Amino acid sequence: MLRAGVQKSRLSRCSGGSSAVEFAIVAPVLLFLLFGIIAYGVFFGAVHSVQQLAANSARAAVGGLDLVERQSLVDQHVAATVSEGGLLSLEALNVSVEALGEDSTYLRVVVDFDASHLPVWNLYNGLPLPEKNIRREAVIRAGGY
Repeated sequence: MLRAGVQKSRLSRCSGGSSAVEFAIVAPVLLFLLFGIIAYGVFFGAVHSVQQLAANSARAAVGGLDLVERQSLVDQHVAATVSEGGLLSLEALNVSVEALGEDSTYLRVVVDFDASHLPVWNLYNGLPLPEKNIRREAVIRAGGY
């Protein structure tokens, strides 16, 4: 009887497997957070790239004399920028240039990017992710005073 009591108190003091149990409880939460950080990091990188592409394309369009030449300059800039690598692909981009205002003193460059090919969407199905289409625009004055 005394021996059983000693054995019981020794088992209650033994904490050999507690680390494994704690890890089994905490690991799924940590992995979920890690995958979420990676997924949103890739997505925010793509959003930033699209915004930067729109701003730089608007700057490139200023050199054109008419809307057709400005669209051509923007297309050349987009092709050169995307070919350098990164998260964007030329097939998933749609870039348009339009004149704003009554006398066309402003230009708007709109960049639509279909982000469905990014690895974000296959990373983890339980993550709440934003839309697969990224749309950014930049407006710039088309020269003159």
